[in-house]
Amino acid sequence: MKRLTFLIPTLLALSIVLSCNETYQFSIKIPKKSLFENKITATLIEKNNLLIDSVQFFVNNKRATSSGSSILINSTKLGVGKHTISSLVFYPGKTKKINNSFEIFPAKSPDLYTYKIVNEYPHDESAYTQGLEYYKGFLYESTGKKGLSTLRKVDIKSGKILQKVSIDKQFFGEGMTVFNDKIYLLTWQAKKGFVYDLKTFQKEKEFSYKRSKEGWGFTHNNSELIKSDGSHKIWFLDPNTQQEKRAIQVYYPKGKIGLLNELEWFNGKLLANRWITEKPIKSIIVMINPKNGIVEGLIDLAGLRKKVLETQLLADDMVLNGIAYDHENKRLFVTGKNWGKLFEIELIKK
Repeated sequence: MKRLTFLIPTLLALSIVLSCNETYQFSIKIPKKSLFENKITATLIEKNNLLIDSVQFFVNNKRATSSGSSILINSTKLGVGKHTISSLVFYPGKTKKINNSFEIFPAKSPDLYTYKIVNEYPHDESAYTQGLEYYKGFLYESTGKKGLSTLRKVDIKSGKILQKVSIDKQFFGEGMTVFNDKIYLLTWQAKKGFVYDLKTFQKEKEFSYKRSKEGWGFTHNNSELIKSDGSHKIWFLDPNTQQEKRAIQVYYPKGKIGLLNELEWFNGKLLANRWITEKPIKSIIVMINPKNGIVEGLIDLAGLRKKVLETQLLADDMVLNGIAYDHENKRLFVTGKNWGKLFEIELIKK
């Protein structure tokens, strides 16, 4: 009995050594592509059927509740786009992290819209429009290009500039929005924004953005600032610190939609101008669900640019850009870079 008792710990130690020397081969099995609203199952696989102690799952770097070696993912909580999944595996004497990714697509094609012109107003042809917003009876507009970038207050009916301040020549002005009687304005590639007093146009502070790529479009939803960065991502910022809190990815059934530019909050949805990517030049506004990034509508406004071309020559970069919505009176205004016209339009579903 003494000899047997002596051998037991020796055998256990040998067993542990042998198990640690066995080759563990891990992978995460998950569908590469899934439809929104579908449940997605991810499973940790050990190729040689060797035993593990436990596993922890992380989706987009956040710990997720799992059952054994599998996890059920609710796509509606993630939204569309590419997501990461990782497993932290504990096995005899070791731990290992395994990574994978998957992509979620909308199941439904977006609605298609055209428009009806309700009114036409004059617009300053020198304004390389980057941001446009309606606030208490006036339009507020930001314009771009280094050395020419400005912030303006404009009378809608006459197009007259009522107030104007130039932006430092080193910056290329981009989108702007009015929130809590302050004007928030982005610059393009400097990763810097400015806050102005609404009444005086005096610059009060600067802020930086670190997670988003660049500064393009800007709007708000009454509780958060909302920013595009030229990619397929839309960022939500804390209005007090102006720091990016989270982002959604913008997708339709064929994949992501990038080059999202000027933004506007419109009846609980996001409207985004899309920068030109092809010829003939297309003037498209994308209607986005801000909860999940799904493109719910495509608005074809190509006819407006053609109308401007009847009386004005436009270079290729003088495209549709500038959306403003009068929430109280339900009026939607659009214009373009260096366009001589501002249009009030009504959207019509095809």
